[in-house]
This record gives sequence, structure tokens and C-alpha cells, in this order.
Amino acid sequence: MQAASTGIGTGTNANASTNKCKLVILISGGGSNLQSFIDNSINGTLNAEIAAVISNKADAYGLQRASNAGIATDVIDHTEFDSREAFDETLKQHIESYAPDLVILAGFMRILSSDFVQHFHGRLLNIHPSLLPKYPGLNTHQRALDAGDSETGATVHFVTEELDGGPAIIQASVSISTDDDASSLAEKVLQHEHVIYPEAARWFAEGRLKLDGNHAIFDNEKLPVTGIQFNQLENQK
Repeated sequence: MQAASTGIGTGTNANASTNKCKLVILISGGGSNLQSFIDNSINGTLNAEIAAVISNKADAYGLQRASNAGIATDVIDHTEFDSREAFDETLKQHIESYAPDLVILAGFMRILSSDFVQHFHGRLLNIHPSLLPKYPGLNTHQRALDAGDSETGATVHFVTEELDGGPAIIQASVSISTDDDASSLAEKVLQHEHVIYPEAARWFAEGRLKLDGNHAIFDNEKLPVTGIQFNQLENQK
């Protein structure tokens, strides 16, 4: 596929012109990725409406970010449920009450049940701080350092039942310097997350991105295992 075809403004379907893609965003913490979605929806780069922000933690600062932007918020405390399935069922019902086109996991620190993931199949995105398929799970930056890697990064992917194993959509990489630690790498990678995550949602909103079985399809072409490489895309602009 030609990465250059991903330039801004090339979408052609109705969502790209009149109808806004309706998003529900799930968070557990500060919500810096949420803020990137808010900013991109306000400036028109992302043709989307954030219908609601839902958190499993009442003290998540991202809720304040949402309130500041006039976005509806909900708190569903997972500790008040007897099981993961009971929590997920209530969460699913709250999400569906907003009739979203796309659900965004933005630092939502919960492993979701199979039923939940299957229900939102094809309209559930996540961002993971590694160059998947490397380092699914936690402590990704330290694991990259321990392995002596020369680079790390972030991956936006569709969510499937395999933890951090859904088809990749777009990746951004950063070089690892000799003086980097896990904290400095996290800061570097987060800056790229704020760019590539709304970009992936924009493609979905434009009707250019979909999940077909277990493959991410972009502009009617199957994406490679590692998705579109954002750094290469930038070099071609």
C-alpha cells in the first residue's frame, strides 16, 4: 500500500463531510490522550463528536478535562461489582446509551471480557506503548531498555480478545538514547501517541478504516502486521 495516500482531507464518505462520527472514550487516569481527541475535534481535524467520557475511577483527572470541554461524563467504579463480567455488562449498557460509532480506550486500565470485546467488534480501538507485537502488557519501556532495543514507540490497534493482540493500524517509533530511562521514554512516546491516535480515529470516521475478520483494512487494502508506519508517512509529506 502507499502510505502517502493517508494525507489529510482525502476521505470521501458522508462522515467526512457532514455527519460526525460519535465517540465514547474510556479512561482511568489523567486523560492526556483524551485531550488530544478533544483538541482535534474542536479544531476540525477529527470530524467527530465526543458523546461521553466514562471512567472506572472517580478521581481520574480526565473527567475534569471532559467537563471543561462540556462533554458528558460517567463514573462506573469497578470495585462495586462482584465480577469482571458484571462490571463489563454495566459499562456496555452505559456506552450503548450514547449510540457511539467508535469506542476509544484512552488509558483505560481494565482487561475487558470476551463478551464485551465481541459486542464492540470492529468499533473498539486502543493505543499501546510499544511497537507491537513486541511487549504486550505492562512495563513496556523498561522491557525495551532491558532488551537493549534501539527504538520503541506506540501502536494504535483494533481491540480483540487477545490482550494487545488486535490488528495494528498505525505505529510511531522513537529512538532510545543511552541516557534514556523508562520515564523519559514514556514522555517521548506519549507525544507521538497524541498524534497517531486521533489520526487512526479520523480514518475510521472517514470510512477508510475497518476491521475485517482479524485484519485491519485501510483504503480497501490489508495492513501489514505492524500497521502504517507514521514516521515513514511523515517523511513522504
